[in-house]
Amino acid sequence: MFTELLAKTRWLAVLLIGLWAGSLYLELSDDVDAGLRHVLYIGVLFQGALWVSGIVNYLLQRYRNAQVEEDPGLATALGAVGFIARTGVWATFLLMALANLGMDITALVTSLGIGGVAIALALQNVLGDLFASLSIVFDKPFQVGDFIQVGEFRGTVEHVGLKTTRIRALEGEQLVFGNSDLLGSRIRNYKRRVERRCAFTIGLTYDTPPDKVARVPDMIREIVESHEVARFDRSHFLTFGDFSLNVETVYYLKDPDYMVYADCQQAINLELMRRFAEEGIEFAFPTQTIMLQRVDPATG
Repeated sequence: MFTELLAKTRWLAVLLIGLWAGSLYLELSDDVDAGLRHVLYIGVLFQGALWVSGIVNYLLQRYRNAQVEEDPGLATALGAVGFIARTGVWATFLLMALANLGMDITALVTSLGIGGVAIALALQNVLGDLFASLSIVFDKPFQVGDFIQVGEFRGTVEHVGLKTTRIRALEGEQLVFGNSDLLGSRIRNYKRRVERRCAFTIGLTYDTPPDKVARVPDMIREIVESHEVARFDRSHFLTFGDFSLNVETVYYLKDPDYMVYADCQQAINLELMRRFAEEGIEFAFPTQTIMLQRVDPATG
């Protein structure tokens, strides 16, 4: 950090300090002495502002280098924090310099306050999105790379900016949300799931014997437990459907990734088809029974 501060040191500030030190041994008029002191004070303030600004940059850069791999969106927020901090430093420098020159900064601060309120009202939405972006980065409801759902929209977070967050939808298009609107919505972060709950229902034909129906849940249990990534929960013959005997199964995947779920469910389905074929069990499909009754013309 010391090297960075030396790089921020300006030769003009050093020259002013040297002139002031030399003036201590000279007989100068009061006006010249007062003017020299004003110039020295402003020069020292300017150099101090450069040093403080450099310290802010150094600390933010150090924090960014330590955290940016875990959270790529942090760079954007730290850029905003750095801009706000540097603006505050230079605003303070300007006010102190004007006060040293004899200006009444109370009225200036008051007018700036009124102007700031007017600007804040005009930029209400922009400032809302700005502070929402800081909230997203530091509170971390989601991060770049997370798969989230906002209302009816789902996709992977690509970028968290100062005003908007961009999400890549499953269909390929890019969705852009205002940060304040995003935080005001219900967000489902699928990447934060520890396990994925999977449920499916299969239908058996009504002519399936009860003993075969009773064997189906155990059969499904064996198939699910044969997969290391799956944790079996339950399987039951639960309901009589319109055209099928419904067996409901629930299991959990230790890896919540969707592709893992798709591969595992496909393997379960294929094995069920093979086992059902061996057992002579048939899957049900929508059917209708039409009753035809012959009417004797004589009874009309």
